Amino acid sequence: MADQDRKFLFLQGPHGPFFGQVAQRLRATGAGVARIGFNRGDQHFWPRGLPYTAYGPQMGDFSAFLRGYIASHAVSDLVLYGDSRPHHAAARAVAGSLGLTVHCFEEGYLRPYWATYERGGVNGNSALMQIGLPEMRAALRVAGAHAPAAPSQWGALWHHTWYGFRYHLNFLRPPGAHGARKTHRSHSVLSELRLHIRRLLWLPLAALRRRIQTRAVLRSGAPFHLGLLQLGHDASLRAHSDYQCMRDFVRDVMEGFAKAAPAHHQLVFKAHPLEDGREALRRFVRQQARNMGVAGRVHYIMGGRIGAMLDKARSAVTVNSTAAQQALWRGLPVLALGRAVYAKPGLVADQSLTAFFANPQKPDRDAYADFRQFLLETSQFSGGFYTAAGRAQLLRGVVDKILAPADAYAQILPSAQHTPTLRVVSAPPNGQKM
Repeated sequence: MADQDRKFLFLQGPHGPFFGQVAQRLRATGAGVARIGFNRGDQHFWPRGLPYTAYGPQMGDFSAFLRGYIASHAVSDLVLYGDSRPHHAAARAVAGSLGLTVHCFEEGYLRPYWATYERGGVNGNSALMQIGLPEMRAALRVAGAHAPAAPSQWGALWHHTWYGFRYHLNFLRPPGAHGARKTHRSHSVLSELRLHIRRLLWLPLAALRRRIQTRAVLRSGAPFHLGLLQLGHDASLRAHSDYQCMRDFVRDVMEGFAKAAPAHHQLVFKAHPLEDGREALRRFVRQQARNMGVAGRVHYIMGGRIGAMLDKARSAVTVNSTAAQQALWRGLPVLALGRAVYAKPGLVADQSLTAFFANPQKPDRDAYADFRQFLLETSQFSGGFYTAAGRAQLLRGVVDKILAPADAYAQILPSAQHTPTLRVVSAPPNGQKM
């Protein structure tokens, strides 16, 4: 199909102008572009002059609405950020039944210096889940290549926080054609906005506390293991693991540590950089440590850069955090309790929690180097969503890939088949979808 005959329909993207900029570049090729938005936050970042349709619950079932829209507008391609929000999961199912190409963006599997672009699905729905290490290694153009040096940082965390603040602020505007305000998360948008404001105000103090806590652990001389925490409301956690919150993960990991780790070892739970305190994890970690008799050996440290701690850690435990790849890169033993693209034999430990803390299995570093190289040759693109420099770099690499007739995996490994299992994020307790 020629570019001018294609029609790209965008749904929800990362906070900020990235999706709008992708659409403008696709339009420059002669392709059609449009967006369906679900609230004023979506509309705020979409360029004026480009087609935009507001969807609200009053317009009926979303899948039926989308089928009608695709038919009446001759849509050929669907563009998403993440694939497991209820509306995105429904859209993927509709697109699959109609033969549309689904383009998925996600935070980089090799973050923070790269972003992910795949077709069909990401994370637990990625084609990577069905491609084994032997196939990857055989397909590499340069086997055993060393990963390139990370490019200069594309921006600080506050850029992400700032765009999130603006998104939720606009969400609170009168909804207009979007109808009643709905969110796919359990917290109301007003609560989300309050959490963003609190994070912004506490950033300086949190950074100081983090430095003090990190220095204390590193200077203690005690061997320590890292528990890599994620956001409890993250779609990757809920759709691609058996966990629905971080508290259950903390409890499981701490129980395994208390039973099997040597008595002089310590456990450090490292919070996600965007953790906003909604689960009160600091208090929960302290309470559980007392209950399990390991108080003084278990610590909770706020988010931020993790490299310094990984350089000294003995191992890392995660659900499916991409931060685990930084541990694998360093040759650290990793135990993944959820489904992840890197959770392959030879990379992550095949052990129970107690066996892991007693004697963790190390990864095959050569195998991980090839896995990482395969990602860099296929789905990882340097740049980022939240700064002008990062977006410019990302756009230079990814737009041609969107327009390519086949995805990167098929180009490097033609026999690869992508038949992902569709997993949908559980609806919030109040039953609201979005």
